Amino acid sequence: MSAVVRVGVVGVGIMGADHVERLAGRIAHAELVAVADPDEVRAKELASHHDGVRSTGDALELITSDDVDAVVLASPGFVHEEQVLACLAAGKPVLCEKPLTMDSESSLRIVRADREVEAATGRPLVQVGFMRRFDPEYARLRSVLAGGSLGRTLLLHNVHRNASVPNPDFRSEMIVRDSLVHEVDVARFLFGEEVVSVQVLSPAPTSLAAAGVIDPQVALFTMAGGGIVTNEVFVNSQVGYEVRCEAVAERGSVVIGRPSSGAYSTALAMDGVGQWGGTVPADYRERFATAYDLEVQAWVDSVRAGTSVGPTAWDGYAATAVSTAGMASLASGERVPVDLVDPLTLSQNASSTKEPS
Repeated sequence: MSAVVRVGVVGVGIMGADHVERLAGRIAHAELVAVADPDEVRAKELASHHDGVRSTGDALELITSDDVDAVVLASPGFVHEEQVLACLAAGKPVLCEKPLTMDSESSLRIVRADREVEAATGRPLVQVGFMRRFDPEYARLRSVLAGGSLGRTLLLHNVHRNASVPNPDFRSEMIVRDSLVHEVDVARFLFGEEVVSVQVLSPAPTSLAAAGVIDPQVALFTMAGGGIVTNEVFVNSQVGYEVRCEAVAERGSVVIGRPSSGAYSTALAMDGVGQWGGTVPADYRERFATAYDLEVQAWVDSVRAGTSVGPTAWDGYAATAVSTAGMASLASGERVPVDLVDPLTLSQNASSTKEPS
């Protein structure tokens, strides 16, 4: 087990900058050594707040550098394939923020490449940043459902609301690909099975969304075992960041992400802060601060130990495949089946690349 993992962060937007602060100050056995971003001025400014951290405008230079042991990718999804494959070629563990890639085909290429690495070395190198799996409430919910005391899980109801989106180009399709993708992973995580179909419904949009943007959206997932998942995603709710989930099983239900007693309502107060009798979190960094810390710490610990932990490249691919079907449904309004390859064929292909003993 290595004493310290030297980590480089690619992408210094909101999420990347948050990871930089996390790695520099809150993660044990990790040393932040480099940041990379095409905006070299922003990267240099961020690095200057931390002694010994260098900056570069070239993500691939950071990934292949000898002073970097492992990489956090917080770059835009359209560059993830190139950057993740570069990490695999360099033999470096990578924590890749969602989405893994922008489409199923490129995500599948990453799955195959990571399986080949695992076949050759005994461990995969890709972890995908579905941090809700590390959130204490979601982890507890998974434990309760998996324990069997409530019987078979029948339904999930997910709510995912943002106050607003900072990107004026955040279109309807991005709500599916960049926001709903979390609910996809939650459904797979809690049911322990795949999503087999998705239908995205388009209510009358809020007047506060950009012109032409369908917001909110309601998505229905059908699970492999017949369970149903309802999902509301509303990215311009004006109130704050609300994420909650209710699981309905044969002998009871469990709700997370909301106060435990009393009437629950939200409103925009006079000072512009969303309230429920307490303050609604402003954004995902506040709501899931603990989850992010636990996720990155678990990843660093696994890198030190030479093991793997958390959502895999397959989880990233499966979520992308559901999102791909979801975008097709958004366009048609129809129920769309999810097209997934057979994971057994991937395992067989990876096994065939092993050298004979």
